[in-house]
Amino acid sequence: MQKTLKIGKSVRKKIIVASCILVLILIIDQLIKLYVKSYFMPGDTVPLLGNWFLLEYIENPGMAFGTTFGSKVWHKLALSIFRIVAIIGIGIYLFQQMKKQVKTEFVIAVTLVLAGATGNLIDSMFYDLYFNFDPCMPYNGMEGSGIFADCYGFKREVRNTGFLMGNVVDMFKFQAYWPSWVPWIGGGEVFPAIWNLADASISVGVILIFIRQKAYFKESNTKTI
Repeated sequence: MQKTLKIGKSVRKKIIVASCILVLILIIDQLIKLYVKSYFMPGDTVPLLGNWFLLEYIENPGMAFGTTFGSKVWHKLALSIFRIVAIIGIGIYLFQQMKKQVKTEFVIAVTLVLAGATGNLIDSMFYDLYFNFDPCMPYNGMEGSGIFADCYGFKREVRNTGFLMGNVVDMFKFQAYWPSWVPWIGGGEVFPAIWNLADASISVGVILIFIRQKAYFKESNTKTI
């Protein structure tokens, strides 16, 4: 009985830690996105840390770091549904690992991935319902969609809109370049992608799991309930 009670308390503590991290990241991520989307124009750039770390507002209709998936309605719908399934799967996996008494550090790493995926899903789910759709906005154009809208008197092919169809708001960019003497990539940007806090959360979580996997999974295999 005492052992069961101890395990129950440990799981509850991990749930509290995970919930606090999840909520905190989602709140900060959404506040940043809502602020940028409300007060910036596409392409606006503001230095944050000198000239090497910038805020540059863009939107992308696809995956993390500005990558796209396709132009048809089912492309975007499939991506959003995949995100939902992945989030549910990660949440179930996380809870199962908590019950196995894994390290709190591993719980934090998985929670970072969960929070990032959820943050970007929120954009896709609700931003088209909250913000007015502007067909003339650069990131709302999408060749191959088959949907045309009037843009200053001209017909323009635009993306699908609605629930689960919204763009993801990105804004952070490292502006650093490889030295010219580096073969093949010399003079190019070190990391050209523009990202958001949700992308960073996913990346940090995945990197933690990758570099600390021996410690995480060794711990989970040696402990028994």
